[in-house]
Parts: sequence; structure tokens; C-alpha cells
Amino acid sequence: MLGRFPSGRGDFPTTQWSVILSARLAGGGQSREALAQLCQAYWPPLYTYLRKTGHPRDQAEDHVQGFFAKFLEKNFLENLDPAAGRFRSYLLGALKHYLSHERDRATARKRGGASKPLPLELDTEKEERQYIVEPATDVTPEKLYERRWALALLDQVLTRLQADYEQAGKGKLYSVLIAFLPGARASLSTGEAAHRLEISVDAVRVAIFRLRRRYRECLYQTIAPTVSTPADVKDEIRHLLEVLG
Repeated sequence: MLGRFPSGRGDFPTTQWSVILSARLAGGGQSREALAQLCQAYWPPLYTYLRKTGHPRDQAEDHVQGFFAKFLEKNFLENLDPAAGRFRSYLLGALKHYLSHERDRATARKRGGASKPLPLELDTEKEERQYIVEPATDVTPEKLYERRWALALLDQVLTRLQADYEQAGKGKLYSVLIAFLPGARASLSTGEAAHRLEISVDAVRVAIFRLRRRYRECLYQTIAPTVSTPADVKDEIRHLLEVLG
């Protein structure tokens, strides 16, 4: 189990909604850059959704690029409502809306309304591998989207956690003890970890406790910006863990 999470009182991070609203009100390069970072972080679940709904790989990539280009336009932002709640739910709904009004790119070019390209780096090779290994069941595109959303969030958590340890000069400690995090596939005993790290078993146990505590903090800090209020964080974490099984 993950244990207790921060209370969120007084230190609730900037939400995705506040980033969006800031861009809507202020505009400018800095706001666009912040939004572009959101796009870079959350395109994989949308790509997976498109593939599951029958779009070929190239077409799914084009739709993701086109959607986020449209997403960053100010007239599109003006229609956003933070009351929509969870960012993952809003983003999927916005994609569906975009697809329902999508015209072919040739028409867009003729009327001069093509969206400004985004500097998104879409590693579709990685996403295709992830998509292919998904069980061939009757799972809906929406459920698969939520699963990929959860995996994308956990990737961000581990990236944040690893950076913390490397900046503290504890990269080797992290590389060994990651086997003791929730959901880790590697099997390692505390004795084996102690041998690899050349420290005592008791020191390993203390280090594992601290790593798991920091993991919970990073999980909170990553998920909190995707909901509207601190009260929603625990429910969202619980939901995403259920999605992952």
C-alpha cells in the first residue's frame, strides 16, 4: 500500500486549470510554453485512445498534433470551464469535440486556417509498443485511455523521483532500491541490496522507507495539478490505482 499522502493544505500546487486560465487571460510566449509542456506530458493517452478507436498510426499522430495545435489557440481556450473537474476527463472530451468538427487538412490550407505547428516530440515507436502489448480484450477506448493516462502519470512520478536522487548524488541508491517501490517487477531482497550498495541491511531498510515516502510525495505532487481541489487528490489516486489493477 502507498500509505498516507500529504494533506495538501497550504501547498496545493498550481493546477492544469490555472495554467490554462493564465494562458487564456494573459497569452504570450511564456503561457504558450507552459501549455506546450502540458501537451508534451499528456499526448500519449490521447494517441492510445485514437489507435483503439481504429485510427491508423499516421492518422492518430496527425490528430494528436492537430488537436494540441488547436488547443493552444486562444479562441479555443475561451471555451474552457475549470468546473469540468479532472483534467484527464476534460482532455478526452475536448479531443472528441475536436474530432467531431475536424475537416481535412487540404480544406484547412485552402482557407488559410491551418493551426500553428507545435514543437511536440511524439515518440510513437514507444507508444506503439505499449499499445501492442495491451491485452486483446473488449476493453473500451475510454478505459484504455485511462490506463495509459495512469501510466503516463507514473512515468512522471519516477522521472521526478530519479531526478531528486541524482541531484543529491544518490543515483546508485535509487537504481537499486527502485525494486522496492509499489508495482516494481524486479525481485530483490534487502540482503542483496545491502551487498550491492555496500551498506548494512538496517541502512537499506531506512533508505527504502525514505524512498517510499518520497515516492508518495512525488505521486501527490504529480496528480494534484490534474484536479481542481486538494480534496480530489486522494480519490484520483485511488481511481488511477484501480485502473492499473
